[in-house]
This record gives sequence, structure tokens and C-alpha cells, in this order.
Amino acid sequence: MNYWAILVAAASSFLLGGLWYSPALFGRIWNAENGGQPQTGHPAKVFGVSFAFSVVAAVAFAAVLPAGTTLEGALSLGLLIGFGLVATSFGINYQFSQRSYKLWLIDGGYHTVQFVLFGLVFGLWQPG
Repeated sequence: MNYWAILVAAASSFLLGGLWYSPALFGRIWNAENGGQPQTGHPAKVFGVSFAFSVVAAVAFAAVLPAGTTLEGALSLGLLIGFGLVATSFGINYQFSQRSYKLWLIDGGYHTVQFVLFGLVFGLWQPG
């Protein structure tokens, strides 16, 4: 496994989340759809655990990406995993918990873009 690519992919996910959930993009809507509840927990713990999960997700992506996959193939796999597995799984949970369609679009959209970014990183960072 390419550990540098894993770290870059995890960092891209982390940076995407910071932008995605910021007031500049979807932060206000996301917060309103969650009932306007402020987040609890120490920020260092929240960010640390989130980054650790990003690393695990990047390792999992690297593990299922076939060797020699083209950029197009890696992007397609990212879309398949992000939307086809993660976002749809969120959709099932959100239906049963009566969460809004807007919230699903924001959270599912984030994870779809997250895994497409993973595809970009791993598709461009081929062993040479």
C-alpha cells in the first residue's frame, strides 16, 4: 500500500469536510436540519477521531482498488463506493430516523465527493 497516498487521501477528506460543513457551503443548512443543536465534545477529540476514520476509509479504499487501475477506473470506484454504498446506506438510516432529504443530500454528497477524491488521489498516484 502507498502510505503517502493514504495520508494525502485522508487529508483531502478532512479538508473537504471542513469546507463542506462550513457556513460558506452547507454548514448553516446542515445545522438547521439537525435542529440547530451545537456540537458537543472537545474539538481536538472530534477532529482527531474524524481524521482517524478518514485514514481507515483511505486504507479500505486502497485495499479494494485493483493494482494498475487507471485514473478513470479509480474515479469510478470512488463514485461507486461513495454514492452506491455510503450515501445509500445513510439514506436507509435517514428514512428510519425520519431525517430530512436535505440532510441526506448534504451528508451523502460529502461522502460521495470524499471517495471520488480518494479515487483522484490514488488514480494519480500510481507506483512508478
